[in-house]
Amino acid sequence: MIIDCHGHYTTAPPALGAWRERQIAGLSDPSAVPDVADLRISDDELRESIESNQLRMMDERGIDVTIFSPRASFMAHHIGDFATSSRWAAICNELCHRVAALYPERFVPAAMLPQSPGVDPATCVPELVRTVEEYGAVAVNLNPDPSGGHWTAPPLTDRSWYPLYEKLVEYDIPAMVHVSTSVNPAFHTTGAHYLNADTTVFMQLIQGDLFTDFPSLRLVVPHGGGAVPYHWGRFRGLAMALKKPPLEEHVLGNVFFDTCVYHQPGIDLLLDVVPRRNVLFASEMIGAVRDIDPCSGHHFDDTRRYVEAAGLTSAEVADIQEHNIRAVYPRLDALLQQQGR
Repeated sequence: MIIDCHGHYTTAPPALGAWRERQIAGLSDPSAVPDVADLRISDDELRESIESNQLRMMDERGIDVTIFSPRASFMAHHIGDFATSSRWAAICNELCHRVAALYPERFVPAAMLPQSPGVDPATCVPELVRTVEEYGAVAVNLNPDPSGGHWTAPPLTDRSWYPLYEKLVEYDIPAMVHVSTSVNPAFHTTGAHYLNADTTVFMQLIQGDLFTDFPSLRLVVPHGGGAVPYHWGRFRGLAMALKKPPLEEHVLGNVFFDTCVYHQPGIDLLLDVVPRRNVLFASEMIGAVRDIDPCSGHHFDDTRRYVEAAGLTSAEVADIQEHNIRAVYPRLDALLQQQGR
């Protein structure tokens, strides 16, 4: 079985974006505020958006299951206040749940959180609880920078985040640490902000002692960890300078990296540097990079090709594509076992 642990609903029907535009307009004109009931998307519209896009490409690439969450750039936590984010998160999470209900053996939901700059992260706990208990979410996306590229939030090791971690541990689900749109002109959203965030968060975790307080908490750093594998020696050296234990002891029992790296040398480096038990298969397909690589003739985000060409044994490939993910996402594993898989 091949499991993609990093999928977003980037092809949602246009009505979703139109409703969001009305919500944003309502921030300056209260008469324009839409009601949640104004958004009407039929199951047929969901099917059309999925079958001609994500599901088609999953079939072409032999991917069996995708962990499916709202579009990362659409989270846009910097817009409005907590009430704005709360309504928006609830709508987006419901759509991912509906997709998973229509294709229960192909998609499994993960949730976005209703974060808002300067607002206590504990306010996100009710939506986390709702999506796990009502929708069967097997993970959440956690934005370390709700400000949209200005980094006004404290590091993820700060105690203000602890109520979220306590609930993640209680439910035994991981968080993928994933930022959203950048409104800072210095940081391109997908080319800089995403990768900056991956790198920044890993350093935050080195500086702190989060996993002493939460030894069973699991965090997934996407996009291959940003610059982390390339600068592994730097991070090892900085950990030593900070009088921290070796990375294997300090963070690698709790931190995992996905394979959303879009060329063979990058995947080879990731697998050569990071312990393979910490690598999870993912593609984030129909995401930031959608074109065909003229050098290979294949889509940049067809990451299965890179993993299977990296010189691993069949058992090592199976670990990355399935077994490691089942271990990090135990609620997914339980669901698959219920399905006889």
